[in-house]
Amino acid sequence: MDPVTASLIVLAMIAVGEVVSIWTKAKVPTLLVVMILIFTGFKTGIVPANIIEASTFAIVGSLLQPILLVHMGTLIPMKVMKSQYKAVLITLIGLVCCVALILAIVPIFFDYSTAVAGAGPLTGGLIAYLITAEALQKAGLAGLAAIPVIVLTLQGLVGMPLTAIFLRKHALKLRRTMDAGTFAAAGVAYADQEDLVEKEEETAKRSLIPEKFQQSSFILLFLIFIGGAVAVWLQNLTGVNYSLWGLAIGIIGAYFGFYPQNVLEKANGFSIAMVGLVFLVLASLASITVQQILSVLPAVAAIIIAGTIGLVIGGFIGSKIFKWDPYKGIPVVLTAMFGFPGDYLVSQEVSRSIGRTKEEEEKILGEILPPMLIGGFTSVTIASVVIASILIKTI
Repeated sequence: MDPVTASLIVLAMIAVGEVVSIWTKAKVPTLLVVMILIFTGFKTGIVPANIIEASTFAIVGSLLQPILLVHMGTLIPMKVMKSQYKAVLITLIGLVCCVALILAIVPIFFDYSTAVAGAGPLTGGLIAYLITAEALQKAGLAGLAAIPVIVLTLQGLVGMPLTAIFLRKHALKLRRTMDAGTFAAAGVAYADQEDLVEKEEETAKRSLIPEKFQQSSFILLFLIFIGGAVAVWLQNLTGVNYSLWGLAIGIIGAYFGFYPQNVLEKANGFSIAMVGLVFLVLASLASITVQQILSVLPAVAAIIIAGTIGLVIGGFIGSKIFKWDPYKGIPVVLTAMFGFPGDYLVSQEVSRSIGRTKEEEEKILGEILPPMLIGGFTSVTIASVVIASILIKTI
């Protein structure tokens, strides 16, 4: 099969997954739909087992992994992180409790490697999965490869409904304070247009790269590849995974103005990079059998249950420490299970269903959306990569 046709078939499945996700308002994740379609295609013979290899797109995903990590480091402005520091810290407490509970409970019934195989992906997204899957292959534990991919696809089905339940309870409390006339904005609401312009001007002032050069996608790609190459070089030099170096380079580069915020999106390369990662994930399904999936389902269930309980406990503890309503803190931590755009969509749906007027909707959304977004970014973008990178060294 030629590369263009092979890529077209897989992209058609991804498009179907996107349609289902949009139609269900992200309740059914895109990745779950795509994996069901391609796995069914592999096992029935409708889709050739070498279609990912034939497409050559997985090579793009491998090449752009370090680049994506640099990009991830540029996603959250330091100013926003500081303003929402409680959301960041509560999320980190939740992730620590999640990993601790998985590592404490799962090995009792299975083994330590099984626990590690699921812990990284449960705390984040695609990058954490890829780091874990690569480490399992190198450690000769290919039999566990089905665990992280199934955890990755199923965790959102548990996380999003649970988040909505807790967040609705918090929104109802907010509505009662409005009725009582005691409502006061507790967080930093999402920026209005004036704030955005002000932040852009601040970024432009301290940028090391002149604005006119930042308009070129080629120059921005070159700068991102510098960061990715340095991350890989530092891994070879220190033995510390390039994922951590890539994040650090992105964060530091954005702070000092070497990179603009959301650098890969400004370079018009983010969508292609993400598609490349999806192809990498799908490539692992070709060698996984139905028997392997059935054999690891009990372990996956244990990982998701233990991890979810850990996130809830951590969110509760963090909320008590920082004097937040637990119904606000727990959903912020649970964003680790689905990230963006799920965190945005859940916040929007809750505010729309609880707010009785447009004004109430906006007030509720202004309270719940910023910490939810920051929680998702903290876990999926940064913390999960760090956790996965550390855990793989222990197997």
